[in-house]
Amino acid sequence: MILVTGGAGFIGSNLVARLTEDGRRVSVDDVLDGGDKWRNLAHHPVAELVTPEGLDHFLARRGEEIELVHHLGAITSTTETDGELLTETNVRLSQRLWRWCTRFQVPLVYASSAATYGDGSQGFRDDDSGEALARLRPLNPYAWSKHAFDRWAVTEAEAGRAPPHWYGLKLFNVYGPNEYHKGEMRSVVAKAYERVACGQPVGLFRSHDPAYPDGGQKRDFVHVDDCVDVMTWLATNEPASGIYNVGTGRAQTWLELVEAVHAAVGRAPRIDWVDIPEALRERYQYFTQADISKLRAAGYDRPFKSLGEGVPAYVQGYLAAADPYR
Repeated sequence: MILVTGGAGFIGSNLVARLTEDGRRVSVDDVLDGGDKWRNLAHHPVAELVTPEGLDHFLARRGEEIELVHHLGAITSTTETDGELLTETNVRLSQRLWRWCTRFQVPLVYASSAATYGDGSQGFRDDDSGEALARLRPLNPYAWSKHAFDRWAVTEAEAGRAPPHWYGLKLFNVYGPNEYHKGEMRSVVAKAYERVACGQPVGLFRSHDPAYPDGGQKRDFVHVDDCVDVMTWLATNEPASGIYNVGTGRAQTWLELVEAVHAAVGRAPRIDWVDIPEALRERYQYFTQADISKLRAAGYDRPFKSLGEGVPAYVQGYLAAADPYR
């Protein structure tokens, strides 16, 4: 049995879909609130659904059945300011799972974040040496919580206290089906589609850096299917443990993304340009791009979807469908 924490969430439910489609038995640890998050799991069989409060009891009761843990459960809001909540959920819970996997020698794959790179001044290379990690300066409490666990995990591994195989994944700008419960934290693809489908213009930030034209700010946009491919490949092939970037390795502009959404709907682009709020300008990232040379060197050779491939697959296959859930 495979345990997926956060398995009813965006990336987690796509992973559960893949695993169950492959005939794997999966249990999910997550919280289903009063919204439609349950729909993320509605198409797929789950061996057991447990809450975070019941996770320790579940591990004691069924731990011998668990062959692999995918730990995706976390507070993922980049605007969350409750440091204690972030620490308890994103750091201490992760530490408990790490220790359990170490004790019972169960492989662990967990979600970190590209937000740990901060403003990008130190580059986007997934060097997991203690010295390299110490140079990174996250820009918000969420990113700090992910970075804090990365540093702790590396220290534990260096001391010989680690699962038999472990992988921390620095996920870049992920988009795709089953993100609808995330509200304002949904990808711009999902939010733009709602406006484009209604014939309304899409808002984009103007550039306040002369090196970038309006809409020319760049991100590494990665389809959730590609993230799931990487996760399952790592768990199956077991290359060297460590922290790995998960992105396409190619930065594309916000304008390309919005144009791809319009093209998928069959409409001409309409854009409203707005200023970046003063409070965000000092922390705004103009460029992110995953260095995926480490992943490639480990043997992962599958292609990643460009926006021209991933956006229409998402829009036409899910957002515009009667049932948009995977």
